[in-house]
Amino acid sequence: MPEVRIVAEPRTEFGKGAARRVRRAGRVPAIVYGHGTETRHVTLPGHELLMALKTPNVLIEVAGLSGRPQLTLPKAVQRDPLRGAIEHVDLIMVRHGEKVTVEVPVQVSGEVEPGGLLDQQMVRLPVEAEATAIPQAIEVSVEGMDIGDAVHAGDLTLPEGVTLVAEPEALVLHVLAAPTAEQIEAELGETPAEEEAEAVPEAVPDAPEAAEESSG
Repeated sequence: MPEVRIVAEPRTEFGKGAARRVRRAGRVPAIVYGHGTETRHVTLPGHELLMALKTPNVLIEVAGLSGRPQLTLPKAVQRDPLRGAIEHVDLIMVRHGEKVTVEVPVQVSGEVEPGGLLDQQMVRLPVEAEATAIPQAIEVSVEGMDIGDAVHAGDLTLPEGVTLVAEPEALVLHVLAAPTAEQIEAELGETPAEEEAEAVPEAVPDAPEAAEESSG
């Protein structure tokens, strides 16, 4: 697992107004905590943090704190719901060789048999691993899987030193029968053109009121 070094600055102002000023300056409010130490409030350079967080479970070496740099792992990331910008991050301190519980992306490869539809129920898998040896993804091949086939958490092959935290019976993915055109139309509430034509009533000629009146 790669490590990224980021220089932090102490944060001395708090509240929504102060947080907005920090973000306008291109930085992100954050906390660093763990191992029984006092929680430290800092700010981090926004662009560097954004690039680092593109790697799942990235290890961030936070410099600029009192004492030596601290190795950390992102524990919680708050983002703006509309823009997706990072608003706050919690970093938990870790040590080399220390075991941590994280969620690792499930990466699917291959193609299922024709007529099948892949339904992935679990996109991230909870595992325990050494902080410096967290896998970037757990790979699973669906090549040749047919309708009714399934993969559960206990079926996955994990790297050495990585143990499963999820229930072994938890469904990761399975193959369903692909819906037919008729099923898709029914689900969308659409009526085939020929049925619509049959549903249109024939025009009924107007009653010959004028003729009846003249004959009377």
